[in-house]
Amino acid sequence: MAWKKSYLDLILVPLGLSVMLAYHMWLWNKVRTKPLSTVIGTNAIGRRLWVSSIMKDNDKKNILAVQTLRNTIMGATLMATTSILLCCGLAAVISSTYSLKKPLNDSVYGAHGEFMVALKYVTLLLIFLFSFLCHSLSIRFINQVNFLINCPPDDNVHNPIICPEYVSQLLERGFTLNTVGNRIFYAALPVLLWIFGPALVFLCSLTLVPVLYNLDVVFGNELADSNYKGKMQGNENREEGVTRV
Repeated sequence: MAWKKSYLDLILVPLGLSVMLAYHMWLWNKVRTKPLSTVIGTNAIGRRLWVSSIMKDNDKKNILAVQTLRNTIMGATLMATTSILLCCGLAAVISSTYSLKKPLNDSVYGAHGEFMVALKYVTLLLIFLFSFLCHSLSIRFINQVNFLINCPPDDNVHNPIICPEYVSQLLERGFTLNTVGNRIFYAALPVLLWIFGPALVFLCSLTLVPVLYNLDVVFGNELADSNYKGKMQGNENREEGVTRV
């Protein structure tokens, strides 16, 4: 059987994207099991403590809370705007009558037929659309936190309606969606290089993984992570004891 140029796309592109997917599955498991060994988990714990501190001393820190959340919303808005603008540009390219594959026939390794070119641009369009969706939902949750974090304390101390735990959950949902939107946006880089050949997708994925690893992992924090897990287990046991009583 003769070797076809499309075989490079069938092998290298899924392999490169699988490397990225495997890394983020490992990171997700690390955040769940050892949160203090990752930047995402450490920041999540810090935000939980920040919400509790703001709501306990709301009279003095309400302006600080609003300004901090406003900066976060501005960052998510910038990413959402960038994603939707790129979607509009790609939609215009896809719908244009100009044949995009002709200038690339002699310079691209792998398949470069009309179907393959359309597949590349549609994949990019979907990636940016999902990134826009995640950032839009992130803005929604953070806007809710912007209102709830300045709510006056409830008289029912034992079962408050608006408690720091609830506000922390909303804030974490917003930041989780923001992180997912950013990671989807990063995944567009290998797919963008796919226009020029499948080998670049694989090489870009192999390059991004160690870069993201150094940005996501907190080195030398194993002791703090074990202490945090022990503290959390102690708090759970104490809460179970109080519930039983």
